[in-house]
Amino acid sequence: MSEGSPGEMVVQVRLFAVLRERVGADSLELSLGPEATVDDALASLRERPPLDALLAELPVVMAVNRDYAVGSTVLRAGDELALIPPVSGGAGVQVLLSEQPLDPARASRAVADERAGAIVIFQGVTREVPLLRYEAYAEMARGQIERIAGEALREFALCAVAVEHRIGDVALGEPSVLVAASSPHRGEAFAGARAVIDRVKAEAAIWKQEHAPDGVARWVGGSAAGA
Repeated sequence: MSEGSPGEMVVQVRLFAVLRERVGADSLELSLGPEATVDDALASLRERPPLDALLAELPVVMAVNRDYAVGSTVLRAGDELALIPPVSGGAGVQVLLSEQPLDPARASRAVADERAGAIVIFQGVTREVPLLRYEAYAEMARGQIERIAGEALREFALCAVAVEHRIGDVALGEPSVLVAASSPHRGEAFAGARAVIDRVKAEAAIWKQEHAPDGVARWVGGSAAGA
């Protein structure tokens, strides 16, 4: 990362979905003055084609270093500013975060499609310990999972993707995460489901705490699923 001119700082701007496609890159560097805010960064980006036209018509949510931010949030050199376009998921994507038991049949119905010759369902199940406890930054995690599922939908030419993730306590043998993917062919369905679960475990703002038989609890680093 460049350091910018004297008296300036450089932040990394992450782009997703239509923003990434139109710019042709998933990130760019932005030089700003000291004590610049998120609003200052957006004002600067609105002067850059093709972001100028996009940001004039597209509502975005901002995150700084993976936490939601507001316009008055002050930026520091080296910060990551993410511009997150609407994450409704779109046709073919369904995401559920729930404290209730997960339902493979529901996930299968969610991805049913007359074009589909294959439906693959992955279940991540609690093992080895009597209890897992999941905590989530639900608003951000849901958007992250919708984005992951949407990207897999396009990359693997899937018909539909559904992801269900438990929040709270999950007992031994119970599923903590479900991924269902449908496709005309089994190869793409398997590959798509695998890609989604791998990315959800690595990227979604969900944390897992193991409760051992001796009563000791520990947070598990670098994983968000129960398998």
